[in-house]
Amino acid sequence: MRAAHRRSAASRRQHRRRFSRASCGQCTKLRAENERLRKENDQLRTDNARLRERLAEAERAGKRQAAPFSKGEPKKEPKLPGRKPGRDYGIRARRWVPDHVDEVYDVLPPSRYPDCGDLVEDDHVVSQYQEDIPPVNPIVRRFDIHIGRCVRCKRRVRRRHPLQTSDAVGAAGVQVGPHALALAADLNKRIGVPFGKLSSVFFTAFSLSITRGGLSLALHRVASVLTPTYDALVRQVQQAPLVASDETGWRVGGHLHWLWVFVTNRVTVYRIMAGRGYEEACTVLGTDFDGNLLRDGWSPYRRFEHATHQTCLNHLITRICATTGWITRPQSTDVLSTRDASSQRWTACLPGTRPRTRTES
Repeated sequence: MRAAHRRSAASRRQHRRRFSRASCGQCTKLRAENERLRKENDQLRTDNARLRERLAEAERAGKRQAAPFSKGEPKKEPKLPGRKPGRDYGIRARRWVPDHVDEVYDVLPPSRYPDCGDLVEDDHVVSQYQEDIPPVNPIVRRFDIHIGRCVRCKRRVRRRHPLQTSDAVGAAGVQVGPHALALAADLNKRIGVPFGKLSSVFFTAFSLSITRGGLSLALHRVASVLTPTYDALVRQVQQAPLVASDETGWRVGGHLHWLWVFVTNRVTVYRIMAGRGYEEACTVLGTDFDGNLLRDGWSPYRRFEHATHQTCLNHLITRICATTGWITRPQSTDVLSTRDASSQRWTACLPGTRPRTRTES
């Protein structure tokens, strides 16, 4: 019985030693994990404090009126402004010499040299050219509109001069001319100058006084006049062999709309619409568009069944980066070299298929 007791005690001691060794290994892993989590927690606390400070600074900058374009403290070693010397300078160009001269001015040297006071004689002549905008005085036109009356039906009739931009008379009888409206439309729609600043430009540069509301109403009339031209551009898009289409968000009165663009090799058509679906695209492309359609992966484009579809290469490269795990955008050779691998990976995900092993390939 004593022998059995000794064997039982020895077995318990051996079990405790094995448990102690296992516990020591487990404790080491737990200590290492605890240390890693502690360092990670400290880093997260540091990042949190830094981001909170940047958020508070951004909120203060939003309320500050001075220096609206400030980006923080100046850099300690800023780069030199201007172009870089050598190969990175770019194209070396200059303004062309004008083909005609309207005014000539002789700039004579001083009679005596400023430092020593001796006489100065004329040595040679060099030329400098200057292109400038002349002072602009608005042209004021008066249209004496003769009102006629039919001798039979007694109805009034009148004609409109090609330079007239409106039929209004009386209180609205002072209008802005076609050249000024064309410039206003170009500055507002192509360059993006708002009506308020556009009004200041017209007053400062051309001595034309016109309000923001007047500009808005005038451009609405311009749009009505140009409607046939716009419709002709839409027909060219519908008949084009290749059209690139895209859309982006656009606010109209604070509400979300969509700015559509349709680009061919000859024309570009924009249209702002409330939706982003197939019906909106048909208003420009038409339901029976059978050309080549270059577009992104937006599903409504697939409903153009008669068209030949080409996905945007930029979107394809982005998908390849997501599939292969690339962080930076690859070169064209890298894209071609991984095309087969990406295709096999995509095929392996299809139902009823299995990835090929090395022996099968």
